[in-house]
Amino acid sequence: MNEERENLMRQISNLKAERQDRELALPAHSVRPHQLLVIEELENKIHQLEEKLGLLDSEKVLEEAK
Repeated sequence: MNEERENLMRQISNLKAERQDRELALPAHSVRPHQLLVIEELENKIHQLEEKLGLLDSEKVLEEAK
């Protein structure tokens, strides 16, 4: 389970870095809709992985309580 947690954390970190790069690349004017959609998709992926990580942590706490 520890390996899975580390993998999720690595994926989240990579996605956050990509999102930051995309946000910094946005022009000050004339932002195109597809640029915002890519950022939104990254945010959704990050959220999903963070939820999965939270569930994994919850399961670990439950196992330790047994």
